[in-house]
Amino acid sequence: MVTNALRRWLPGLLLSCALVACQPTNEPRSLVFAVAQAPVNLDPRYATDAASERINRLIYQRLVEFDASSREVPGLASWQMLDAQHYRFVLKQAAMFHDGTPLTAADVKATYESLLQLKNSPHTAEFKHIRQITTPDANTIDFALSRPDAHFAARLIVGILPAHLIAAGHEFGHAPIGSGPFKLDHWQSELQLTRVSDGLKVRFDEVKDPNVRVLKLKRGEADLIQGDLPPELVKYLQKQRNVTVKTGIGANYSYLGLNVQADFLRDVRVRRAIAHAIDTQAIIDKVMVSHSRQANAILPPEHYAGNATLQPYPYQPALARQLLQSAGVQLPLTLIYKTSTDPQRVRLATILQAQMQEAGIDLQIKSLDWGTFFADVQKGNFQLYGLTWVGIKTPEIYSKVFGSDNFPPQGFNRGRYQDATLDQLLQKEDWPAVTQRIHNELPVIPLWYEGQFAAYGNKIAAYQPMPDGNWDGLTQVVFNASKD
Repeated sequence: MVTNALRRWLPGLLLSCALVACQPTNEPRSLVFAVAQAPVNLDPRYATDAASERINRLIYQRLVEFDASSREVPGLASWQMLDAQHYRFVLKQAAMFHDGTPLTAADVKATYESLLQLKNSPHTAEFKHIRQITTPDANTIDFALSRPDAHFAARLIVGILPAHLIAAGHEFGHAPIGSGPFKLDHWQSELQLTRVSDGLKVRFDEVKDPNVRVLKLKRGEADLIQGDLPPELVKYLQKQRNVTVKTGIGANYSYLGLNVQADFLRDVRVRRAIAHAIDTQAIIDKVMVSHSRQANAILPPEHYAGNATLQPYPYQPALARQLLQSAGVQLPLTLIYKTSTDPQRVRLATILQAQMQEAGIDLQIKSLDWGTFFADVQKGNFQLYGLTWVGIKTPEIYSKVFGSDNFPPQGFNRGRYQDATLDQLLQKEDWPAVTQRIHNELPVIPLWYEGQFAAYGNKIAAYQPMPDGNWDGLTQVVFNASKD
């Protein structure tokens, strides 16, 4: 009797178990993103480090965004310039903060007025010319300026904060409240965000050592890594069966900064000699990730203010020697190159040193801890240095970096370059002529736009790295259903 009963019930029991096993669980999906550096401050009014900026893009929404050619497009709001000193923004759709309160014009007003009052925000200077902010209604914000600013809309990329929390003195730096696609879940030993649309949880684990990040991905202890790996590790990951590597072009601009007030570097022939002494393409081929490409200007050619007609300086060490000799330089020319202690930066410096030797340039490398190195750059205490501009969107960068009135701390003209002709072109905003003039005079030596990549495990079906290295791909990351 028992045996017959089991025979009757067993098929149904097995079918029920099979059905239960096939049902998707109600547990929210989760992934681990291993990052080289954890964020420092999640208050968008203060954040300056790359990790904080990238996380803030996920937590907050902004009035203005940028399209693929880096033109301003509506984010939270559309806008019109009523006159040269008067902009009107209109919130184009309902938005809700993560604490359940609606986002209105009052929140926009409070966010930007708070920026004007802060004494230690790195963004305050961008908005000093705001004379008054008014809100005719709950969806409209009027900005009155003290001077004309054709690029004002492009500045309004600070994440919007709730007005009532600003008034209460809320500490957004470690307890952010925004209206973006992700909200804070917790931030104790590690940071975890939750995607508002479906509950996806993303934990950001700081793993400084690139080798350890790679091992964690390979062992399944991390699901995703992006950027900050030497090319050989990227190539290693491309050979792993359980890892997908996605690459794409980048827009972050690496360059050699020059102190044009230093001996010899005042002479454009010497600057051109340095450009001809660097085999940029060889460096890209040997030690850069896929899709890296030579740069000729800060903004890439696909940018609306880019200049695709510029041609790179070819590697011609013999011509470099001739240029140095014509400038009255006794060879070898000794130059000191400052860089950080980052292993990849030191490696690149060593390659530059070997290449320049053939051109009669004795490049002396001085690697410093980041704080000391960057302080020297800001003070103008250098002959040559290497850095990268990250996330630049507007052509106004050319005025800030090369304008004669933009020496630090007013701007970023760290090499103290002065050129009346360029100043006139900058005032006209004639970007083809501006970039051509900079390319001819070489106040800095352009190197490359580093390619972007992301590597992920089998849990993820699709993830797209962005040209400027941001983590916006998390808003649309697609999971592999078979690995849920």
